Amino acid sequence: MDAFRFPGLPTRVVFGHGTLAEVPREMEALGRRRAVVLSTPQQRGQAEALAGLLGDRAVGVIAEAVMHTPVAVTEAAVARVRALDADCVIAVGGGSTTGLGKAIALRTDLDQIVVPTTYAGSEMTPILGETRDGAKTTQKSQKILPEVVVYDVDLTLGLPAGLTATSGLNAIAHAVEALYAQDRNPIVSLMAEEAIRALARALPVIAAAPQDRAARADALYGAWLAGACLGTVGMALHHKLCHVLGGSFDLPHAETHTVVLPHAAAYNAPAAPEAMARVARALGAADGPQGLYDLAASLGAPTALKAIGMPEAGLDRAAEAAVANPYWNPRPLERGAIRRLLDDAFHGRRPDAAV
Repeated sequence: MDAFRFPGLPTRVVFGHGTLAEVPREMEALGRRRAVVLSTPQQRGQAEALAGLLGDRAVGVIAEAVMHTPVAVTEAAVARVRALDADCVIAVGGGSTTGLGKAIALRTDLDQIVVPTTYAGSEMTPILGETRDGAKTTQKSQKILPEVVVYDVDLTLGLPAGLTATSGLNAIAHAVEALYAQDRNPIVSLMAEEAIRALARALPVIAAAPQDRAARADALYGAWLAGACLGTVGMALHHKLCHVLGGSFDLPHAETHTVVLPHAAAYNAPAAPEAMARVARALGAADGPQGLYDLAASLGAPTALKAIGMPEAGLDRAAEAAVANPYWNPRPLERGAIRRLLDDAFHGRRPDAAV
């Protein structure tokens, strides 16, 4: 076996049913006494319920998280956190809320507890994507990594079918790119393949029976593994494209990942045959990129950028941005080929089989 490095991340994970009740204990274990609870406006009720569970340990609720973590929203939240003399933040929700918690921690070095309610996976990473003036930038720091993640399967039982599908496919994207990452290693590859397998097994069951507790547990388990992959190794073309599209055109995060993934995988398939074989095996498909497309289509998830608000006139600008300051990628980035990839994604064409 080739030599490798595995930079294990120190986040403490609590996983199970009903584990929300353990948040006060986890806060106490960190030695913290004054928490601000974070959420989106839509999840304010969950944030206020958690604040009620914390009692006098909660000093406020900020229900202002939005997609792509705009710097202006973060700066306003930081001012409130400081005014409340908080010593930690607790994020309850999906990637938008987790992103706000991370952005606050980067600026204040406060401890974070994250209670995910979707399959975003960003809670397991020391990575933060922020948006300012229509451009999304990425930072990496141990200050960004949450100290504790509490996975409560029960909190995902009410996740709508559409969001379940796109959130789960977003998680699969992290695992797919981990399989051909520049710094991949055998441990992460095992985790990535298992993440894809667990999510691909769970998502069709959830689509038919949203309250299926075993499938919900499988999906959350897969999302945790995928997030750990994202936090441990670097990403490539797929994540670069999604950052460009999300930051420049304000496209919905999970839906953008869902649409782009099969096409980015098809682009890289000639340069990463072993990774694509693992993807196909985990999906139970003959071809990895086609299997990803077919899974999305079977779940009723969007398969075309034009269906989620992408203007066709923006495809040239997106292609230019994708090849400017590119991430490492197993296949060299060619502007013309990226433009064709984006056109296929815009129209929702099924990728050709890898050869």
